Amino acid sequence: MARARFEEPPASVRLSDGTLAHIVRSEYAGGWELQVDGTPQSHVDLDDPTHLHFEYVARMGAVIDLLKMPGQPLTAVHLGAGALTLPRYVAATRPDSRQQVIELEPALIELVRSELPLPRGASIRVRIGDAREGLGRLPAALVGNVDLLISDVFAGSQTPAHLTTVEFYTAAERMLAPHGVLLVNVADGAGLAFARRQVATVRAVFPHVIVLAEVQVLKGRRFGNLVIAASRTPLPSQWLPRLMAAGPHPAKVAQDVELDEFARGARVATDADSTPSPRPAASVFERRP
Repeated sequence: MARARFEEPPASVRLSDGTLAHIVRSEYAGGWELQVDGTPQSHVDLDDPTHLHFEYVARMGAVIDLLKMPGQPLTAVHLGAGALTLPRYVAATRPDSRQQVIELEPALIELVRSELPLPRGASIRVRIGDAREGLGRLPAALVGNVDLLISDVFAGSQTPAHLTTVEFYTAAERMLAPHGVLLVNVADGAGLAFARRQVATVRAVFPHVIVLAEVQVLKGRRFGNLVIAASRTPLPSQWLPRLMAAGPHPAKVAQDVELDEFARGARVATDADSTPSPRPAASVFERRP
């Protein structure tokens, strides 16, 4: 049976922004949690890497399941490592997938690899560096051939401003295969000003966009996570029942006219005027009972 290499929480590692990262046993779901300054960032079940505990990650997993044919290998790029939850998920559900991970913090990668080892045989390459700069340094053979690109980057508790702009999303779009999908984790609260601007920005680059979230989050009634899925080609309507069922709370998939209204009046974010995401409350990661 797979297990972490320690029984008690390890000594915390200090990241370059001054925050502390450590791994603890999950009190709610079994497995392990990566916490940064006390805020849960990732959950990993070494015995079952298909167990996606956080609600927004489960929604991402539901989209991943619907790419190509079931079990078919993917070419994937992950911006932000966390505890490598989704790379493990892809490796488990789609053997022989080729995956690249870009992570700014070498100390974080060292901690995760040491205490939560990756499965043997998984083709997961981790590159150290800024997500946006690293995207531009990926092998030329990946340009136009990536099936799945995930942007889930936090510096401390916020997504950096330079990873929220039309210039950034244009660079991401360039990497995708014709039917490739971009997934973006957006954390926001009351009013959803940041999320609305992110939707407007992604829609300025991609012709086909949907948003997945818990109903109360999408209505701006509480802080939480929204997942933006975007592609050059239509996202099939037959996906909707599966996507709406993902997660323990009532789900919503917003698209088309509803997204027109959601993003109405929101300015496209550019490198000249972008802002980081708002600081999340402690409840930003939903816990399953």
